[in-house]
Amino acid sequence: MSKPKLDTVIKKITFSSDGYTLRGELHLPTTETPPVVIGSHGLFSTRNSPKQIELAKECNRWGIAFFRFDHRGCGQSNGNFNTVTSLEARCNDLMSAIKTIQQRSDIGDKVGLFGSSMGGSVCISVASELNIDALVTVAAPVLGYTIIDGLRKPNDSNELAISLTKKSHLSDITGKLSLLHHILIFHGDSDELIPPSNALEIYDKAGDPKKLIMQSNGDHRMSHSKHQEAFIKEAVLWFKNCFEGSLKRTAKKCS
Repeated sequence: MSKPKLDTVIKKITFSSDGYTLRGELHLPTTETPPVVIGSHGLFSTRNSPKQIELAKECNRWGIAFFRFDHRGCGQSNGNFNTVTSLEARCNDLMSAIKTIQQRSDIGDKVGLFGSSMGGSVCISVASELNIDALVTVAAPVLGYTIIDGLRKPNDSNELAISLTKKSHLSDITGKLSLLHHILIFHGDSDELIPPSNALEIYDKAGDPKKLIMQSNGDHRMSHSKHQEAFIKEAVLWFKNCFEGSLKRTAKKCS
């Protein structure tokens, strides 16, 4: 099947989470009330991560909206990164983002989540509490301290790593894994920051439907172009399949 032509509108969105002003962009396809995917970026990243931008474009080609936003303390959102960043805070941000998008009249009732690295842990935590229709994670850690360990070098006294270690980045999301379903998991088998064992544990404990794609010689940033291409293809296919009923109804309305 040939790829549909990209036809999209990008809307600037501002919303509040725990008193912090957060900013994002909603990529809307021309289809009526489409399902939506909401992204959560990695620890030091922003909404402008290449994965999210490319995923947003490809989702739009298939009639799926995509919302990418900056967590508090990142990008154009308010807050000091060193003092406001934690797993709990980012979960609250994502919850607020979902609520904001679901209140819009131009978005349907199907919601998917995408999270990379720490963003994957955030999405897992939120998906375990809400009725999320589809979930895709990349290199998500089960134990928060694995991110901090990866920041350190031998004999390193990195002040930022120490500061983060003292905070609630040490959260353990193991107990949430059994509540997951409709999850697609990506991980590189040569990830230098988050061990691949994290992906195996998520897959083992999650409910069906689920799928694990372990990328051969893949690193944490998914820097290989073939891995990036495969990720976009498989992630969009996963969202399409999970949203199938909603997409058919949307197409019928617009025909």
